[in-house]
Amino acid sequence: MYFSKDKINFNKKSAHLILAIMAVLFIFSVCYCGCEKEQGPILQGILKAGEITVYTRNNAHCYYLYREEAMGFEYDLAKAFADYLGVKLKVRIAEKWDGMIPALMEGTGSFIAASMTIMPKRKKWVSFSNGYMPIQQYVIVHRNNRSIRRPEDLAGKTIHIRAGTSYEERLNLLKNKGIDFEIKLHDDLATEELIRQVAEEKIEVTIADSNIALLNQRHYPQAVLACPISEQEFLGWAVNRNARNLLYRINCFFKTIKESGKFNEIYNKYYGNIDNFDYVDLRAYHRRLKSRLPKYKKIIMEAADYHGFDWRLIAAQIYQESHFNPQAESHSGAKGLMQLTSSTAQSLGVKEILNPEQNINAGVQHLKALYNYFEKAKGRNRLFIALAAYNVGQGHILDAQNIARKMNLDSNKWSSLSKTLPLLTYQKHYKKARYGYCRGTEPIEYINKIMIYYDILKRKGIEYETYAKSKLAEKGDKKIRTAQQMD
Repeated sequence: MYFSKDKINFNKKSAHLILAIMAVLFIFSVCYCGCEKEQGPILQGILKAGEITVYTRNNAHCYYLYREEAMGFEYDLAKAFADYLGVKLKVRIAEKWDGMIPALMEGTGSFIAASMTIMPKRKKWVSFSNGYMPIQQYVIVHRNNRSIRRPEDLAGKTIHIRAGTSYEERLNLLKNKGIDFEIKLHDDLATEELIRQVAEEKIEVTIADSNIALLNQRHYPQAVLACPISEQEFLGWAVNRNARNLLYRINCFFKTIKESGKFNEIYNKYYGNIDNFDYVDLRAYHRRLKSRLPKYKKIIMEAADYHGFDWRLIAAQIYQESHFNPQAESHSGAKGLMQLTSSTAQSLGVKEILNPEQNINAGVQHLKALYNYFEKAKGRNRLFIALAAYNVGQGHILDAQNIARKMNLDSNKWSSLSKTLPLLTYQKHYKKARYGYCRGTEPIEYINKIMIYYDILKRKGIEYETYAKSKLAEKGDKKIRTAQQMD
């Protein structure tokens, strides 16, 4: 059989093209399947042992215990990663920030998840995952301090930071540019504590990553972000430099949860509405926690405990309803600490609607009834839907759920209802709804504020527990270094 030269060349080109395509597909399949199958000795050891150990820090943005439950942005991510691998998570708390990397290199932990900035200096010792969260370093001052608006204004100031952080490296770069200031290093003092000292005017200036600074504004509203001193940087997880397969699996994990929405779910749990910052409101809230809450705290705790709620959540809701004013009355006629309507109060057997004890007990009972009604929703979704129903009524929530189903959204998720409730302000939607018009944005704002107030009260409880533990430690009791979270 005869083939022309052009035909032969064409076949060669085709063969090369096919081989190239096959090579690409092979590489893709290895990369794709590697997330599930590729293993090295370190990863094999983790899977065989059935557990993975994370090094982290005991603070508001990494890991803490609240009502004996493990929480924290980094903890939730690490727990999700352990679930992704099909193993249990073991948490090891580093007593000192600069002790984490040496401990990791010694092999006592598998990875570090502690809001650690990816830095060239640290890459000499450990390997970092792909960045999972952008941050910037900010100058933090008291809100009355108007002398610092740009990095050059730091000249002549004393800046307090924790030793061994990326803040120190950035400040030294500024000094090398000719800005003359003093750096006061503190041995392993938490950034949150330095922010608190700024708020109380014990020190003038500190530096904080933007995520930490914003998270603490609701707790210390007097401390504000003055100006950035760095370009955008990224947080990453760190592993031993020879743990290449583990690192690869971590990167696969972050890619997966960002595509599935799981990352945003965890992020919003801790950082959602973080920029919803009303200085005047939060200052008033902090004052009233001291001046008004103590009068009703016992009643709130007993009612919350009886119905299975965290008393701090109920206190946050009461503040949103009435600012702890037992005589409060809305324009619609709702009355008392929990703003009961006359019909609701009557249905619950309330004889004196302005009586704090009767009002609180009836309000919590009403919230519990709504919580029970929306039993198909789970976890925080169920709580948020019950709170929204308390705010605008059960009927409007049912209408919003109907719209969600028509839009092919999960009607038992708050993320769905937060999209459909606002639609009830438009005639084309509410004219078809059984319960009609609704100011649908109000319950969203209502829940956002309650969760901010709740977060502040939780933080105060954590601070008290930390203080109590430190007092015990002074008496010779040993600190707890390791905590485990089992399924």
